Amino acid sequence: MQQRNTRQRTAIVELLEHVEEFRSAQQLHELLSEKGSNVGLATVYRAMQALSESGDVDVLRSGDGEALYRRCDRRAHHHHLVCRSCGTTVEIDGPSVESWATKVGSEHGFADIEHTIELFGTCASCRARADAQRG
Repeated sequence: MQQRNTRQRTAIVELLEHVEEFRSAQQLHELLSEKGSNVGLATVYRAMQALSESGDVDVLRSGDGEALYRRCDRRAHHHHLVCRSCGTTVEIDGPSVESWATKVGSEHGFADIEHTIELFGTCASCRARADAQRG
């Protein structure tokens, strides 16, 4: 079922075009409020769920299990390298991961394997900032 393009949904989609990091629905709601939009939090949650289901945004889980959303440049299957400190995200391919997942599935009699792999670390800018604070 296709979602209606309401004023609220349009505001959410436009915001996502300018957000580089993965953000929670709560964080997106706060950004919308800062911009003067009166989109309700429940509307943001519903819109993000629908956009995720349609493949228009990627979703990953934070360390505490919260869903984080981001509109990616690529719709094709890919993975993410995410900075734990600032949220900077890099879209990456993982051909060896794809081969490994298919092989493991096959070894256990599975087909049509799907997977989600996200890598978390600290980006060069955050490492430099931390080093400067320590130094």
